[in-house]
Amino acid sequence: MTPESVMTLGRQGVEVTLLLAAPLLLAALAIGLVVSIFQAATQINEMTLSFIPKMVGIFVMLVIAGPWMITVITTFMQHVFTSIPFMVG
Repeated sequence: MTPESVMTLGRQGVEVTLLLAAPLLLAALAIGLVVSIFQAATQINEMTLSFIPKMVGIFVMLVIAGPWMITVITTFMQHVFTSIPFMVG
């Protein structure tokens, strides 16, 4: 296993991780922004107010993007498993 192949596999792993985390993080970011604007407009200073909407938003995003996320991680793992014989030799 050459250093180049290790770096390539690591880079692909980081790319897949970012692809899988992006929809959930963007949903949480958007909901947090909307809730914070609402809190600023109404002057409600409750720190736990954004927790439930974020949880619901992340759950909805998992339902919507879940099949795509499973496809991405399955494809990556199939690629990793099929390339093991070429990495050993």
